[in-house]
Amino acid sequence: MRINSFGYNIKECFKNLWRNRMMSVASISSVAATLVILGIIFVLIVNISAMTQVAKDQFDTIQVYLDDDLAIDGIEEIGTKMIQLQGVQDVIFEAKEEALEKMKLDWDQNGYLLDGLESNPLPNSYIIVLDDINYANYIVNTIQDYDGIEEVKYYQEVIENIIKITDVIRKVGLMIMVILIAISTFIISNTIKIAVHSRRREINIMKYVGATNWFIRGPFLLEGVVLGLLGAILSSVVIYFAYKYSYDAIMEQFYMFISAYLIRAQVIIKDVVFLFVIIGSGIGALGSLASLRKYLDV
Repeated sequence: MRINSFGYNIKECFKNLWRNRMMSVASISSVAATLVILGIIFVLIVNISAMTQVAKDQFDTIQVYLDDDLAIDGIEEIGTKMIQLQGVQDVIFEAKEEALEKMKLDWDQNGYLLDGLESNPLPNSYIIVLDDINYANYIVNTIQDYDGIEEVKYYQEVIENIIKITDVIRKVGLMIMVILIAISTFIISNTIKIAVHSRRREINIMKYVGATNWFIRGPFLLEGVVLGLLGAILSSVVIYFAYKYSYDAIMEQFYMFISAYLIRAQVIIKDVVFLFVIIGSGIGALGSLASLRKYLDV
């Protein structure tokens, strides 16, 4: 595209946006509303997927907590018995000191709070790495009868429930998004149609003097893309601040329990902006192309 043609497209694009500013605002709002809902669904899915992955990592292993007063010989005996069980790939001993250091890392910048503990409240434990998940229930039932075992942690039911919830959110979210994208495309298409209709005589003259369809489409296509991008920017700002506020509020109350699961706003916003720009500009371009077909058949 030549420089003068590009300048013409930009000039006409913003002229049309201002001339039909009420419909332009409606189009931007429609795209923004669609993308905000998409953003909510996207944030939910990403965080639930992260939660599922963490839980799966725990599901692939069984954490066996030992009694505090268990002697070294007893600890070694339990480890020897567990490694011999069918379905066990490896058995890893985790001392209580190592567990405390790991918790400090998980707490990130708040890890210093654990330095004030008078004693280490965490128990020694074994981490059983499963060779075959199908043997998990058998292994859990077997080791629960061992002397010196305080608790056995196993997350199969939690994993299955999380996966089911994730699937439902994805399916419902996809259905909602298809409907909202169709509505936004329709509104943008009507916005462009108003601009095209008001210039139909000019378009006919341009066609008769030899202007190509793409030269005529240029300003309107750019207008649709700009509407979509403005909606994407607006929705990105809304999602970022809404998610950051929610993230900070949740972390303030439940940091110890879910710090390993939630993704920070600064990290997730990069994917959100990229996704919104692609979808927003796509909706705008699609709406513009759909609205021009009738007027170019001269």
